[in-house]
Order: sequence, then structure tokens, then C-alpha cells
Amino acid sequence: MNRNAMDHDEPIVALATPFGRAAVAVVRTSGEGAVELVARCFSRPEALRRARGYTVHHGRMMDPADGSVVDEVLCTVFRAPRSYTGQESVEISTHGSRAVVEALLSLLTGRGFRSALPGEFTMRAFLNGKVDLTRAEAVRELVDSQTAAGRSLALHRLSGAVERRIRAVKEHLLEVLATVEVQLDYGEDELEDVPVDAAPLKQAGEQLRRLAATYEQGRLYQEGVRVALAGPTNAGKSSLFNLFAREERSIVSEHHGTTRDYIEREAEIEGIPVRLYDTAGLRDVGEALESEGIRRSSEIIRNADLVLYLVDGAVGVSDEDDRLIDSLREEKRVIAVWSKLDLAGAPPEGFVGVSAETAEGFDQLRRAIAERLTAGITTAAEEVVIDSERQRRLLETAVGAIDRTAESVYAGEPADVVAVDLQEAIQLLGEITGEVTTDDLLDTMFGSFCVGK
Repeated sequence: MNRNAMDHDEPIVALATPFGRAAVAVVRTSGEGAVELVARCFSRPEALRRARGYTVHHGRMMDPADGSVVDEVLCTVFRAPRSYTGQESVEISTHGSRAVVEALLSLLTGRGFRSALPGEFTMRAFLNGKVDLTRAEAVRELVDSQTAAGRSLALHRLSGAVERRIRAVKEHLLEVLATVEVQLDYGEDELEDVPVDAAPLKQAGEQLRRLAATYEQGRLYQEGVRVALAGPTNAGKSSLFNLFAREERSIVSEHHGTTRDYIEREAEIEGIPVRLYDTAGLRDVGEALESEGIRRSSEIIRNADLVLYLVDGAVGVSDEDDRLIDSLREEKRVIAVWSKLDLAGAPPEGFVGVSAETAEGFDQLRRAIAERLTAGITTAAEEVVIDSERQRRLLETAVGAIDRTAESVYAGEPADVVAVDLQEAIQLLGEITGEVTTDDLLDTMFGSFCVGK
């Protein structure tokens, strides 16, 4: 769908909160005439029509055709341009049952509103200059954040940290371009030679390179990782899983083969969102049901970002344990865990000891997991971290254009040659913030947002 071809002043409506059972739901409207359209369905229409921005009004939403009441509500009025979208809008706080929400949306769409597309409110905010594209992406990232660390990084991006960094670099490049364009505007006989300073180019390229390198950190804290607990039966996987989960999620038994399929749960480790899997014990069995569980667990282990391989410290390391741990170490995605530390001696070299019964060693294990997951990842200062594949790709391409510009300057290339790569870098930075956009870009980006945002 070509969103740019749509009427962006048309009044739209959508549920801004999750659809289901809740104490309160918020229905958001925006567009030309939004206040008047809501007022026609409000028990106190003149109160809304005369309302100033940032005021809240109590009343009932009613069908003007027959006077039937949908619900008792609070209407918050926003006047253009001082609203999220830059347009006049009304946010209706209503009771959060499916029946109420469906009736209210049906009433409003029948009285002049169109159902909003995913991300259409934020797209209007972008088109009306309320946010740039980096802030728009941060809106979605904040909604999707799973941990306090992810929320903090997304909130920093929403405040404009990425945009400010990009604009500062762009200003340096424009200063260099101005020097180059002077030489293009005047012939060699009309102007003394004005050398192009390559130092700002090197500085700009390095700043963008560092910013692009934060992508892995941003992805880690936003999307998280998959961590699988693996090992032989009765190694203590389910007990450790329950300790991570802080609840009795997995059945714990001294009998072999109790866990016959994997169990998963969301957890947080040092601010990193983790999808944790308790897998079936690895052993040769003839029973079909347990064999299928082991097959599924093996698939989880193969696809995990990190494997905690548990060895029963009271039993010791078997040849099969050694083989499996070594194969995972070659892939650099295993932490060997010496479980049941309360019943066994100190762990051998290369193992992290932990007791699920007493929690001894659990904090050390969590730190070891965090260190392994963040190994090799650039940590940014001042929380200027990107979490967008689009931004990373454009940044890396811009760095390449800047490097080529610097090479041309050092080689003494003509001004027109220098200008080509420099203009490309400036345009790429404009694409990051949204100064340069395409219809396809807007469709793809805002189409991934939730409805109501």
C-alpha cells in the first residue's frame, strides 16, 4: 500500500491498548475534524467543541441515531499542532472489555472515522515533523522492550540521541562539501587553490563507524537470546530452570526421563532478555515418546545462542559429556556447569559450579552468561546505541562513501570526483533521519508497528 498517496488529514481511529479484558482501554483518534466527530457521539458535545488542548472531559459515548449508550468515558482533547501526530485528536478512555471496545470502534467508524493502519499515528507524527525516523523507530523499540536495560536504551533513542549524533556529523560533511563546491563553481583561473581538509572526513567516518558498531549491543538488549539447558538425565536441568524462572515450572524428580519435551520461559539475565529452554535429558532410549522429546530438545540445542551443559557433580564427567561439551566449545556457545554443588566437590577447571538447591554459585553463573553473551560486542558510551538494521546498513554504506572521499582528497583527485562520494554520504545520513525517504521505506517501516501506534 502506498501510504504517501493516502489522505493524511483523514480522521482515523484505533485501539491503542491490547485487545482483550482490562480495567481500561484507550481508543485513539486523529485527523481533521476528529474533535467534532467525537463530540457528535458524546453526551456533552459542546464541552468537547469548546475544549482546550490537554483537557479531560467526563461523559458517555452514545449512538446519536437512537441515543443508546456505549459506555461512560473520559475524553482527552489535543489541539493541533500540540499533539502526538501534530493533528487535533481525542483519546477516549473506556472500560476494557471486548464488548465495549468493539461497540465503541463500530460507533466511531460508522460516524466518519476510518480504521487506522498499523503505525499510522506515528507516520503522521513523522510527516508533520513531530519526530524523525530514528525517533519513530525508537517508539516501536520502546513498545517492544522486554527489560529495564532495553527500555532505557530505547528511551534514549526516543529523546533524539541518534538523530543529534547523525546531524552533527552531517554538518561537518556539509562544511567540507561547501569547500568542494566553491571549486566547482569557479574555474581554476578564477580562484586560488582552496585545499580540502581531510581531517573532518576521518573524524566523521570514525564517529559513524563507532555508532554502527553498537548495533549488536542494541539487538542483544532488544531481541535477546535463546539459552538452552542441556545434559544427561538427572543432571539438575529442571531444578536450575526453576531457579531461573523463580517458580516451580519444570517437574523435578529423581527418576530418569521426567522431562520428555522442552519447556520454555522468558527470563532476564543482567538486563538481557532471555528465552530459556529446559530440554529433555540426552540419552539412548527405546520408548517412542521420550525419543521424540529428545529429538525436539536436540533441535533446540542446535539453534540456541548459548547452551548451559549441566554435569551432575556427584556423578562426574562422562566421555559423552566431554564429547558434547568440546563440540559446543568449538562453536563458542557453551558454558559447562558443575551442578549439585552442595552434594559434590569443587568444580573442575572450565566448569562453573552451582547448586539449584541452595543457590550457591548462581550469581556467578548469571555473570558468566552475561559475559559470554556480550563478548566481542562494542559497548557505547552515553547510551547512544542503535537497534535498527536499516540504520546500521545506511551507516556502514555512508562510512564507505566517506572513506572513498578521503582517499580522493589524499590522492589529489579533481573536485567533481571528491563531490560524488561526499554527496552520497550526506544523502545516506538524510535517509537515516528521514530527510530523504521513499514510499517503500515508509510502507515497510510503519507497517511493522502495532495498530494504534
